[in-house]
Amino acid sequence: MADITLLSTADWDQPLWTNKQHVACELAALGQRVLYVESLGLRGLRAVRPGAKADGRRVWRRLRRAMGLPRQVRPNLWVWSPLVVPGAAGGLALQLNRWLLRWGLTRAQRSIGWRRDCLWTYSPMTMAVLPNLDYGQVAYHCVDAIQAQPEMPAAAISHWEQLLCRRADQVFVTSPALLRSLSPLNRRTRFYPNVADGAHFAQAMDPGLPIAADLLEIPEPRLGFVGAVSGYKLDLPLLVDLARRRPEWSLVLVGPVGEGDPSTDVSALQGMANVHLLGQRSYASLPAYLKGFQVGLLPLGFNAYTQAMFPMKFFEYLAAGVPVVASAIDALQPYGDLAQLVSPTPEAFEQAIAIALAGGGPSREQRLAGAEAHTYRRRTEAMLADLAAAP
Repeated sequence: MADITLLSTADWDQPLWTNKQHVACELAALGQRVLYVESLGLRGLRAVRPGAKADGRRVWRRLRRAMGLPRQVRPNLWVWSPLVVPGAAGGLALQLNRWLLRWGLTRAQRSIGWRRDCLWTYSPMTMAVLPNLDYGQVAYHCVDAIQAQPEMPAAAISHWEQLLCRRADQVFVTSPALLRSLSPLNRRTRFYPNVADGAHFAQAMDPGLPIAADLLEIPEPRLGFVGAVSGYKLDLPLLVDLARRRPEWSLVLVGPVGEGDPSTDVSALQGMANVHLLGQRSYASLPAYLKGFQVGLLPLGFNAYTQAMFPMKFFEYLAAGVPVVASAIDALQPYGDLAQLVSPTPEAFEQAIAIALAGGGPSREQRLAGAEAHTYRRRTEAMLADLAAAP
């Protein structure tokens, strides 16, 4: 059993769970002890914007929690909230964050008798705030091109990420684009696509699970998307055109609007009778929504961020037994036998959706077999094996 300090870029209790929370849970379930360190705040606070109020609540919650010690949330799993200045990329603010994190993390680790066996980090800015990295092993799990997100200090992130890759004992990436960009920096770079909590989403196929009540009020066929409705990822004009072309189809979007991109504008979608923006729903309730979808959509635009990502929803849709129509981004190309991968145009999506509604495309057996092969448990076991083999 190893003590793993997991440096996240997401708070533990945020509504949309990401790789960080799922991997922390799997590591703990596999017998490792995990200290989950919440987000260090790569992006600065947003002032006088739609997200400012939410940012203010988050800062207040962080201030309260940062005064405390790690809290145990599951067997073998503790969560700690660091006190840092958000968005500090240099100067006195970065120096202050180095001191705050070093002092706070040492205090947190001592309080639970923690060994510095392994640092498993998701933050490309890790060496900016922890320059010494005095851990037995260091693993960098790169799941996104974070510097391509809106309002990020891109130059600073790229600089510190390069230093981290050269220092790490193991680098894991979730897309071919990330593999191409980071493998020259570290020969121990391994590609593992994003996966799914198969057992959770397979509940959508349980005959005893009722479809979400608010979804039943929406006419079939329901074409659904689950996740952050953000303009830097989703091709929102594509969805508007698709809804206009096929008014008899219901487009359902489940998730918060503007997550990571407060400039996201959904006004055109809100004015359409066959588009339904349901907002955030709990993770536990998602199978009940997927059960009511006839097709799962991944209408991703083509840009620097999406070409370096692997959408988590891909295998979640498949695990729920839902046919998938997705933009043919680079990372999904090897999985063309599990979904219909098309150009991000209304015409291509319309044609593929019509095929799926008619029962065409990959069979349900193919989809479920693909999902079964891509679970958090299998991937985490493989990554631990890679790390154990690192010199």
